[in-house]
Amino acid sequence: MTDPTPAGEPPVCSSRGCRAPAAWALRWNNPRLHEPERRKTWLACPAHRGSLGDFLDARGFLRDVTALPGSHTLEA
Repeated sequence: MTDPTPAGEPPVCSSRGCRAPAAWALRWNNPRLHEPERRKTWLACPAHRGSLGDFLDARGFLRDVTALPGSHTLEA
């Protein structure tokens, strides 16, 4: 789901068809395919954080969700 972001471009949401700036990193792994310490990352905008997280969580893949450095989610 994640398209590579060209160097110098802000990261974008991994949700299909969404080009909104990413604010969250959803770190996951599939325990049937990956070593326990391996993490893959999907990026999410605020609008898709829930749906992407729910998709991963329903399958037991979601490990953690963190705000991306420099995103508005870290501002107080």
